[in-house]
Amino acid sequence: MNLYTKDGRPLQVFGDTVYSRSGQPVGRIKGSKVYGTNGQYVGTITGDRLVYRSSDSAGVSSSFSVANRAGCGMANRGGSGVWGDEPNIPD
Repeated sequence: MNLYTKDGRPLQVFGDTVYSRSGQPVGRIKGSKVYGTNGQYVGTITGDRLVYRSSDSAGVSSSFSVANRAGCGMANRGGSGVWGDEPNIPD
């Protein structure tokens, strides 16, 4: 699965876990939403984009721990007009 942020930054997906381009864990996929390692809402998956939607941000999941992965060399993609904001994800 190829996944990008709203502004086109590439993310790595392995199983149900999402990582930043540098290999830092971003969160775990639960349905169409992604929750961070602390259980807080990170964003909603819409097509191939992860966007932050304040209307979805009230949800909380359980925390988890996962190791970092190697970074990837995927290029950025153009931004998307999908409704929502750029999620706060470290590169």
